[in-house]
Amino acid sequence: MRIVALEEHVSLAPFSAELESNAVAARGGGGAAALKAELEDVGELRLASMDKAGITLQVLSVPGFGAALLAPDAAPSFARRYNDALAAAVRARPERFASFAHVPMNAPAAAADELERAVRECGLLGVMVSGQTNGKFLDDPMYAPLLARAEALDVPIYIHPAPPPPSVRAAYYDGLTPRVSTAFATAGWGWHAETAVHVLRMVLTGTLDRHPRLKLIIGHMGEGLPTMLARCDDILKQSMTGLPRTVSQTILDHVTITTSGFFTVPPFLAALLTFGADRILFSVDYPFADNDDARTFLDTLPVTPDDKVKIAHGNADRLLKLA
Repeated sequence: MRIVALEEHVSLAPFSAELESNAVAARGGGGAAALKAELEDVGELRLASMDKAGITLQVLSVPGFGAALLAPDAAPSFARRYNDALAAAVRARPERFASFAHVPMNAPAAAADELERAVRECGLLGVMVSGQTNGKFLDDPMYAPLLARAEALDVPIYIHPAPPPPSVRAAYYDGLTPRVSTAFATAGWGWHAETAVHVLRMVLTGTLDRHPRLKLIIGHMGEGLPTMLARCDDILKQSMTGLPRTVSQTILDHVTITTSGFFTVPPFLAALLTFGADRILFSVDYPFADNDDARTFLDTLPVTPDDKVKIAHGNADRLLKLA
């Protein structure tokens, strides 16, 4: 069976070194340093793991803030060069790799222009952004040109988690041992809640109503939203929000979710019952999660054969216009 994985990360060595030489930290999720070899490789190491698990194609993406860690005047060039390198990796093995673009989120006008260039000239499939940028979410008016450009290009924006702002981390997650605090603020809890808040802000500010053709992807089995949609509708009623759609309808109209990093049945059943099989995409979260674990989970999903095909590749092929 053809299998497409949507949230599969790469951190190319020259660009990581450039960030380090500018005295900035990558600020991605925990564990990046321990997985340096896997993140930097777009050759035999990665392909061997994919082959072992039977994964046909990975859609590559750059984790962390990347270009946004640089000064706004330096970030666009960094993103452009990164996208050129990603496109080269895809051209080398087009049957095994595709890629999302990386854009300079601290230079919003340039981010919109770079998304268009990356899609039209480099053949990339959309864009991945990492959480908020300097405290601003995608509902901020400064990102309207980026959202409009994604609409016009008919490509999705993948909202990936990122560590919370320092003030949020201090209030919610500090006061524990450093390792526990970091895990609690990121993959253990915090960044999933942060991504759910990100999407809900785009609903409640009317951002998604102003961009009716915008397509969003979020990972980690919906970042907790599948269990909260009915509650959101019950409390955040249209009589309160003044919006033309309910919270759940807006999310279901715009958002597709992936299985990245979540390989147990209970959260999958919540996702299936709320989003439906047409809006769930297989993902691993490589190398932060294991390809074999993800494949075993896919093989044992309690769904019909037709729905398994949709989740394995059919929905991704349609959403990303894969050959």
